[in-house]
Amino acid sequence: MTTLYLTDPCFLEHDTGPGHPERPDRLRAVEKVLAHELFNELQREAPPVADEATIALAHPESYIKEIKGLRPTDGLIRLDPDTVMSPGSWDAALKAVGAGLKAVDKVMGGDVQNAFCAVRPCGHHAETARPMGFCIFSNVAITGLYARKQHGVERVAVVDYDVHHGNGTQDIFWSDNELFFASTHQMPLFPGTGALSETGVGNIFNAPLRPGDAGDQFREAFKSRILPALDNFAPDLVLISAGFDAHRDDPLANIGLVEEDFAWVTQQVVEMADKHAGGRVVSMLEGGYDLMGLAKSVGVHVRVLMDAGA
Repeated sequence: MTTLYLTDPCFLEHDTGPGHPERPDRLRAVEKVLAHELFNELQREAPPVADEATIALAHPESYIKEIKGLRPTDGLIRLDPDTVMSPGSWDAALKAVGAGLKAVDKVMGGDVQNAFCAVRPCGHHAETARPMGFCIFSNVAITGLYARKQHGVERVAVVDYDVHHGNGTQDIFWSDNELFFASTHQMPLFPGTGALSETGVGNIFNAPLRPGDAGDQFREAFKSRILPALDNFAPDLVLISAGFDAHRDDPLANIGLVEEDFAWVTQQVVEMADKHAGGRVVSMLEGGYDLMGLAKSVGVHVRVLMDAGA
């Protein structure tokens, strides 16, 4: 089986304004690297528009209606100091969620081994009823809850290695012991959550890194804390919040990862999915703001996924 790649031109229409780090050029950089012949075997498809009822698996209907009502017909509005909506943002947000839903359908149906969703806006900071940190809807959390509802997946795991803690995913998963969330992230750093003491109902596993940490510390965090917890959880489906802003060249943080570290962590997660989940992995793009670092890191990440499905 092959790897599914989901993206859409509408993600470029999510305009965050001049100087914003979460900009359309990020997707252009990803598209450019995945146009290389090394990625010819990717199964490329467009995502559907997610319906509001599915988004309501993670967010109250009142919140969805509020966001929908705020969408501008021209210009930009700020949902918070970091999170921007333009006239194209609502459709992009619906398709960002839709990418995860379609990926789950394809992976659970056995049509593909795994999937990578290159989407904007990203999602892991969006809490139950609060947009935050460039994020409007919690793409990966909705994907996990949809997998449970639509496909009967009993145990869903999210592994998040974005340099910023996935507070939104943690918030939504917090009290459900059949949902698992694990995160490496720089601390202290936005959004200020992600301490070791934040454990939910025994289903939350944070492994904070210090500013200046690099590949050795990152790998040790996975080996000592996250991978054993994931193994013990024995997921039926593994989702990845694939942020690449822990790259050493990223302007928004101070962690020194390189492409080989992202390849390594992808391989570790794939092997755990092979052991417990029939190799079923859905990866969704989160952060990554140095364009070259993002492109190269996505390239090695997707290549590992493709090799796993070969």
